[in-house]
Amino acid sequence: MNAELCRRALERVGGPNILINIVSQRVRQLNAGGGGLGRPLIADYVTLGAADIALREVIEEKIGWELPKLEELTRPLPKKRRR
Repeated sequence: MNAELCRRALERVGGPNILINIVSQRVRQLNAGGGGLGRPLIADYVTLGAADIALREVIEEKIGWELPKLEELTRPLPKKRRR
């Protein structure tokens, strides 16, 4: 993987764990081949590896992702006892 592509993609995504998940899923899709998901979404990909293709797709915003909404957890209220 190209370090410059990693740095630029990390700026777009915001977190390294999120970037790893996005890139690994896209690399699996590219390596599987087959239908529309197996083809690169960028123009110049002949000399690039699958990870670099995935990083360039993130940089050029060809693939998207959605972060889950954070919800505050609360403790359940105890049940009232019958007398």
